Amino acid sequence: MKNFILISLFISTLGYGQNIFTTGKVKAATVYFNVAEISQEAGVSLSSGTTEVVIDNVANSIYEETVQISAPPYVTVVSVQYTTDYGKEYNKETPEIRRISDSIILVKKQIEKLNLEKNSYVKTIELLDKNKATYDKMDGGESKIDVNALIKLVEYYNSKRLEINDKIFTIDKQKEKLSDLLGELDKKSKINPDKNENKKSTGKLIIQLLSTQEVKTTLKIKYLTNNASWYPIYDLRASDTSKPIDLYYKAMISQNTGIDWNGVKLTLSSGIPNQNNQAPILKTWRLDYINNRYANSVHSGFSKSISRESRSASQSMSSIQSISADYEEANFEQKTVDAVINENQLSISFEVDALYTILSNGKQHSVVLTETKIPAFYKHYSVPKLDMDSYLIAEIKEYSKYNFLTGEANIIFDGVYVGKTIIDPNQTSEILNLSMGKDKRVSIKREKVSELSTTKFLSSYKEQIFTYDITIRNNKKEEIDLQLKDQYPVSSHKEITVELLQSDKASNNEELGVLTWTLKLKPNETKKIRVSYKVKYPKDKQINL
Repeated sequence: MKNFILISLFISTLGYGQNIFTTGKVKAATVYFNVAEISQEAGVSLSSGTTEVVIDNVANSIYEETVQISAPPYVTVVSVQYTTDYGKEYNKETPEIRRISDSIILVKKQIEKLNLEKNSYVKTIELLDKNKATYDKMDGGESKIDVNALIKLVEYYNSKRLEINDKIFTIDKQKEKLSDLLGELDKKSKINPDKNENKKSTGKLIIQLLSTQEVKTTLKIKYLTNNASWYPIYDLRASDTSKPIDLYYKAMISQNTGIDWNGVKLTLSSGIPNQNNQAPILKTWRLDYINNRYANSVHSGFSKSISRESRSASQSMSSIQSISADYEEANFEQKTVDAVINENQLSISFEVDALYTILSNGKQHSVVLTETKIPAFYKHYSVPKLDMDSYLIAEIKEYSKYNFLTGEANIIFDGVYVGKTIIDPNQTSEILNLSMGKDKRVSIKREKVSELSTTKFLSSYKEQIFTYDITIRNNKKEEIDLQLKDQYPVSSHKEITVELLQSDKASNNEELGVLTWTLKLKPNETKKIRVSYKVKYPKDKQINL
């Protein structure tokens, strides 16, 4: 038992050797859209002179050129290296492997010592057996032997042989246990602790330090890693068109750096670090001939695509999604923290006051940054040529002061989840339009008037007249403002002519072919608008009407 106590004590107290091994603790993280700057601290005890410090618990993927080490004035950082496989890349054993290797040597020596001890006892038994055989032979002959002496000899032989056999038995048991221990140590020596399935994959920093004195100090470490990100998301809550919008500004954060962020100071930034900061330079633009098989083709008519203005509106409206059946209001009940917002020339940052824990599992963590009320003017918007529904739009003035970033927004109107929209502040207009969803209480219908839509053939030309009636009814209990848009084609060739015949006092953007009406509809009021235009083009051609 003494042997095992000594071995266990040796394994538990075995030193780490000349290198100093320590663990980096995450203190803060600044998360950008695609990377994060991690701040860590590691305590070390340095001797006077040069010391190699190995810092564990570093992110599993970093930008090595961004590593910064802060040390006291009397400590000089000579070199910094990063690795994810310290033992293999630097031909050095980790402290755990070194302890195991030294323990294997100790156990083997102990087994060898027991073998020698057992062999000595075996030789003693052989000697006793040989002497007993000699006395037995003398007892059978003519020689006269003292009986009392013979009795004492037999008693001594029996007791001594039994004692030695007990010692050999004890030695065999000790060897058996030591052999089992040796087998376990041998298995452990073949396993890299850094690649253990139950342990996250992390990196290490190998730092050469030169200290002018023996001291205990703390190293501060900063670096960029690409395995963390965040993006903004919003909740827009409105109970009535006469009241402001409640805006919940949230951040969705995820990280898979291999190290957990436990109780860290979080800062979220819209900046883009580690980017190419070289300003572009224009070079001479030289024209030359190209072989383009479409260059001489005849344009077939107007484009089927809607105008740029209507397309933009369509894209904005199409971002609205249908109501999710499994949506729960509880999804939006989250703890709000007061984030300090800092705005500079190139980015916006949010400093979160509370300490947060973000595990390294790649899952999204939601943090509510701010909550504010935003004054809004509400109007309805519709493009019935593309969509017969009417959309409720909230107009936000001076929206730059809210520090919006492009992101998805959940719409909750009058306590009901309506769907999603997109907040995009990257525009030049003075008003930000937020789509609050479809309003089914405003009915819109666009129909072709057959009797006023005709086709004629005139000499070498074909003439067509198109007439549409748009009917709008307000089924709400309050008056609404409605912006209505429609479209007529714009010619791309001089052989094709377009004439707007009727637009019912619409604002006409002739370049885009977009008609806009600003209407007020009282409760239960119905209005009808007529649009008519004539298209004339060569009858031997086909156009995309």
